[in-house]
Amino acid sequence: MVMLQRCVFSRILQQFYSGYQEPTKSLLSGFPTALRLGHGAAWHRSKSTHPDVKERTLVAVKPDGVQRRLVGQIIQRFEQRGFKLVGLKMLQVSEDLLSQHYCQLTSKPFYPSLVDYMTSGPVVVMVWEGHNVVQSSRTMVGPTNPAAAPTGTVRGDFSIHVSRNVVHASDSLEGAQREIQLWFQGKDLLNWDCCDQSLTVEE
Repeated sequence: MVMLQRCVFSRILQQFYSGYQEPTKSLLSGFPTALRLGHGAAWHRSKSTHPDVKERTLVAVKPDGVQRRLVGQIIQRFEQRGFKLVGLKMLQVSEDLLSQHYCQLTSKPFYPSLVDYMTSGPVVVMVWEGHNVVQSSRTMVGPTNPAAAPTGTVRGDFSIHVSRNVVHASDSLEGAQREIQLWFQGKDLLNWDCCDQSLTVEE
């Protein structure tokens, strides 16, 4: 591959200095079709970006995940998936915050035990950014019941019971926006350039 790159570069320089500008396609005409297509795909990757790359979601490692020291492995999965971390905090959650986060569950009979569980230890809360990150995160996390969660998902690999399911992920764009505003202030979220964002190819 290195020799091929040098050969292509040398031929381009020769055409440039001779004053004859030949299209790049003709410069590569002597190389296999697969390599020429690969060259075009690489150029496309460097030029294309997703219009909705700023989509964000909230992911929280629950007390059992923190106590079992799974935070690093969960973060690694999202990083390897290509998402960008823009917010991170560790905190002991208050009952008031939980009542707002789980506002649709406060009337359920299991809510008191949910509060006991979520206040039993610290929680690590994150905001991830990327293309289609809300839906992708839900897929990565897996169903609420770990018995139904496929191997390879966070809950399928780490969760031991539906009441100890390790992690939370926002279930919709609207839910993500509400939860992010609930857990983070604007100044807590960082806008930074990730070098691989411009390499994302739109299918």
